[in-house]
Amino acid sequence: MAIVGGLDVHRGQITFDCLDSDSGQVQRGRIVPATRDRFRAWLRELPRPAVLAVEGCTGWRFVVEECREAGVEVQLAEPADTAAANGPEHRARTDRADAAKIRHLLAEDRLLQSWIPPTQVLEMRTLLRLYKDLRDEHTAWVQRIHAHLFHHGVPAPVGDLLALEMRARLTAGEGLSPAAHQAVQAALRTLDALEREMTVLRRQFTLFARRQPGCAALLEYYGVGPVTAVAIWAELGVARRFSSSRQAVRHAGLDITVYSSDSKRSPGRLARQGPPLLRWALFEAAKCAARPSAPDYAYYQQVKERCGGNRAALSVARKLIRRAHHTLRALGDKALAPA
Repeated sequence: MAIVGGLDVHRGQITFDCLDSDSGQVQRGRIVPATRDRFRAWLRELPRPAVLAVEGCTGWRFVVEECREAGVEVQLAEPADTAAANGPEHRARTDRADAAKIRHLLAEDRLLQSWIPPTQVLEMRTLLRLYKDLRDEHTAWVQRIHAHLFHHGVPAPVGDLLALEMRARLTAGEGLSPAAHQAVQAALRTLDALEREMTVLRRQFTLFARRQPGCAALLEYYGVGPVTAVAIWAELGVARRFSSSRQAVRHAGLDITVYSSDSKRSPGRLARQGPPLLRWALFEAAKCAARPSAPDYAYYQQVKERCGGNRAALSVARKLIRRAHHTLRALGDKALAPA
C-alpha cells in the first residue's frame, strides 16, 4: 500500500493524517466543511492505492460510503478500544493527535475494527431509533397526564389511560382546573400524533420481518414480535463474528461485571457496553416469559422468587440472545439477505 491514513470526523471539519509508506512523507490537514461533496473532492486528489481508517462515531457513514465509491479501502475503528489502545497516559488531546493515533494503529496492524453493516441494516437501525424515540416520547406524555390527575386528586385509571371511557373523562376535564384541562388536551393531541407515526413504522417493521430470512427466523421465538425481531437482527449483525454465544451476550452489554482493583464499577452490575437498542429489544421480548404459556415460564418464576422480576427478565434475555446468535449463525449469508 502507498497511502495509510487516519481520519477524525467532527461536525465542523474532518482532520486527516496520511503517510506515504513509499516516501515516508506525512501529510496533515483539515477538510472543511465536513460534507459529502467536500470529502468526495478530497478523495479525488488522494493518491492510490490507499487505505483509510475512521472511528465509528457519528458521521462515519458518509465517509465510508464515499471511500468505497472512490475505490479506497476503509476500516471502521472501534471507538472505545481505539481510545484505550495506548493507555490512559497517552490519550489524544487534539483532533490532529486523534487522526495520527488512528493512522499509527492502522499502519502497525493494531487497529481494532468494527463491523460495517450493509445499507439495508443501516436503514433499519435508523428507523428503529426513530421508533424508540417516539415511544419514549409517548411514555413521557402519558406520565404527564398521570401527574396532572394526581396533582388534582383525580383517581388514576385502572388499565389503559387512553381507553375510550377514560379518554372521554379526560376530554370532559372532570376534576381538573382549566389550565390542567388545557394541558391534558394538548397531551392527548400529541399522543395521537405520536401514535400515527408509530403505526406507520410498525407496519414497515412487520412487512420487513416477514420477508427478511433472519428476522423471520427470530419471529419463531416466543415473545419476539416484528419490532423486536428487526432490532435484534439489525444490532446483532453478522453472528459469525462472535466465536461463541457468550460473546454475543457481551456485545449486548448483558454480561455481569466482576470486581477489579483498577475499576470503580461495583460487582454484580450489567456491563451496558453495547447497543442500547439491542438490550431494550431483548428485555421487551424476555418480559413475555412471565406468561404461563411461555416456554421459559418455569425458569422465569424460579429466578423471580430469588432475585425479582427484572433480574428474571434479564436472565431470559441472555438466553434469548444466545438462541438468536445460534439461529442467525446457522443461516449463514442468508441471515442478512435482502428482504
